[in-house]
Amino acid sequence: MQQFGKLLVITGLVLVAAGLIFWLFAGRMGWFGHLPGDIRIRKEHYSLFFPITSMLLLSIVLSFLLWLLGKLFR
Repeated sequence: MQQFGKLLVITGLVLVAAGLIFWLFAGRMGWFGHLPGDIRIRKEHYSLFFPITSMLLLSIVLSFLLWLLGKLFR
C-alpha cells in the first residue's frame, strides 16, 4: 500500500509540473491544436474540434519522458 501512495504522489507532482509548463508557455504554444491533421469543423449551429495530430505528438513526447524517467530511476 505504501508503494501505491508513492505512485500517487509522483503522479500528482508530474501533473502539477505539466500544468505549470502549459500555464507558463501558453503564449508560445499557439501552434498546438492547429497542426496539419487536426480536424476542425465549424457549422452554423455547432463546431467540432478533434486534435488528432496534436494528441499523437503529445503522446509520443510523454511516452519518451516516462521511458526516460523509468531508465533513470532503475
